Amino acid sequence: MKNAGVWLMIIGFGSMALSLIGYEFQLLMWIDNWGEMVGWGIRGAIAVAGLVLFGLGMREQSPSKTAKAA
Repeated sequence: MKNAGVWLMIIGFGSMALSLIGYEFQLLMWIDNWGEMVGWGIRGAIAVAGLVLFGLGMREQSPSKTAKAA
């Protein structure tokens, strides 16, 4: 889950950066078809989804407090 989160963050934040200079990932060229604001919303949603998956992956990886007590 952590790796998927990292890739989504790279795609989301990379798409934001590229959009500012007039470029776009070929995979995501369709997102501006509904307007610029919707495109930015989709980019943001991809980045946030990546952050959530990364956070869940990090939480899953760390030892739980209940396991230490036992």
